[in-house]
Amino acid sequence: MEYNSQREHLCISDYGRNVVKLIQYAKTIEDREQRSKVAEAIVSVMGQVNPQAKDSVEYRHKLWDHLMMMADWDLDVDTPFPLTRPEEDRLRPQPLHYKDNKMRYRHYGANLEKMIQQVAEMPEGEEREVLAAQIAHTMKREYLTWNSDTVEDTLIVDQMAEMSDNRLQPPADFQFNREYAIEKAEPRPKGKNKKRKK
Repeated sequence: MEYNSQREHLCISDYGRNVVKLIQYAKTIEDREQRSKVAEAIVSVMGQVNPQAKDSVEYRHKLWDHLMMMADWDLDVDTPFPLTRPEEDRLRPQPLHYKDNKMRYRHYGANLEKMIQQVAEMPEGEEREVLAAQIAHTMKREYLTWNSDTVEDTLIVDQMAEMSDNRLQPPADFQFNREYAIEKAEPRPKGKNKKRKK
């Protein structure tokens, strides 16, 4: 038994191994006109993969390109489209290198930490105090989103100082908005809404 792992690698596996065999057969035909007819038939077979788009000009052009790629650009036929072999047709995209953001507190996110760093580098003044207050409000809101329990205001101030390397803290007269406090619903007393049995 012959396994696919032992067979020749398919550069485009969408069309199957039988289409590749048809292309190899087309290469053996000596008459150019006959070879072009066979190539046209092979493209029609390839179009069965996506029959909804087979009437599209762009799709037919793509099929001819794929035919030539699978033929290793070694199939001399008349094509309805100008085919130019790309210089690096098998070039794979380079892997993306993600930045390694080592965040101290993931629930605040990297952008908030960057904001803290930028505000900490600003000169002392009213604008810096206003921004520090806004960041503190945002930190408390994000913390409560991550942990739906209450949070001490001093914890937010301490974490802001830690993320700014002790360069930033809210103004001295700063107070957190009370609207960020989550009130827990009181449990309903048992037995008051029960209907009496008659």
